[in-house]
Amino acid sequence: MAKTAPKTFEAALDELEKLVADLESGSLPLADSLAAYKRGAELLKYAQGELAQVEQQVRVLEGDVLKPFKQE
Repeated sequence: MAKTAPKTFEAALDELEKLVADLESGSLPLADSLAAYKRGAELLKYAQGELAQVEQQVRVLEGDVLKPFKQE
């Protein structure tokens, strides 16, 4: 059964961090490791899409010019 898309960017990152920890532990059986890897790829694609949308919104707000962030 396929999992649904995460509700938020933050939820995707949380789930991805948990998957990475599980994979790095080496305690998952091979089939579960493969499923975790596939889910991780889905979450990464979702997160990259969300970041691309935010970047596009920033470009619009900044007149299509991304500026370096200056911390005050």
